[in-house]
Amino acid sequence: MESNIYKGRKILLVEDEETLAVGLEFNFSDEGYLVDWAKDGKEALEKLNTKDYDLIILDVMLPYYSGYEIARKVRDKLPQMPILMLTARTSAEDKIKGLEVGADDYMTKPFHLEELLLRVKGMLKRKDWYKSSSDVEPVFQFGKNKINFDNLTCTSGAKKFVLTQREAMVMKYLIDNKGKIVSRKELLENVWHTSPEIETRTVDNFIVRLRKYFEHDPNNPKYIKSIRGAGYCFED
Repeated sequence: MESNIYKGRKILLVEDEETLAVGLEFNFSDEGYLVDWAKDGKEALEKLNTKDYDLIILDVMLPYYSGYEIARKVRDKLPQMPILMLTARTSAEDKIKGLEVGADDYMTKPFHLEELLLRVKGMLKRKDWYKSSSDVEPVFQFGKNKINFDNLTCTSGAKKFVLTQREAMVMKYLIDNKGKIVSRKELLENVWHTSPEIETRTVDNFIVRLRKYFEHDPNNPKYIKSIRGAGYCFED
């Protein structure tokens, strides 16, 4: 078996379906991860208040608190925590809701174990990239805008707001590649981890939101520019 460079990373598995949870706990432990299993939303929050984790795998349908509620609470306290949501729901609305409340990725049951393991490695890799990149330049200013990539707080003129983890990662990637054209495919691969659930339209929706935050005239952007047929380019 190929050595896992993320061996020893701590995962909180929140899943009320015991058969699935036991199987996942075994397989993640076999990969070298340290796994805590919470059987419901209440136990998940108790563990999050007393222990530190590198990643959360979170079922949507749970006793006491739903996965959506837990994701919101996690984002308020731990803005950089990677969250992978598991669900039996397949509608686009449910997937979009999961991403909007702060999930970084989304898998629909039933899923292939190998794909789940790859997704987790991809999320941990992006977490490391984001942290190392943010440590070098934790605060970035352009025009009347300021982004703190450590706690995700922002100002734009007199406005104050907080980005989601995903919004911050998109901005960080564009800023790190300032002056270069970044394709939707590149953003999907490096910020999302391309999967059937995520479409290029999702990237466009995030760009629209970021322009509303940071552009004086979102319809005529100065900083986050569209390059027809190629992607996006950040300029300051």
